[in-house]
Amino acid sequence: MRWAPRGYGGARRPPEQVKRDGWREQGVLVVEQDDERLSWPERELIRQLGDKLYGAGRKRQETRHD
Repeated sequence: MRWAPRGYGGARRPPEQVKRDGWREQGVLVVEQDDERLSWPERELIRQLGDKLYGAGRKRQETRHD
């Protein structure tokens, strides 16, 4: 009987579960800049932190509110 190496085969965890486990187990936070669960000030804070730590991110489309 042949066994596959660990990590091969079986079910993959959903991305949200990987993010949750990373935060709980290692203190690593992975968040999408445009996550709709966040308020505008929270999204802006995420953008500013990303720019500070890793440089300017992808270009955002400016929206006008007339």
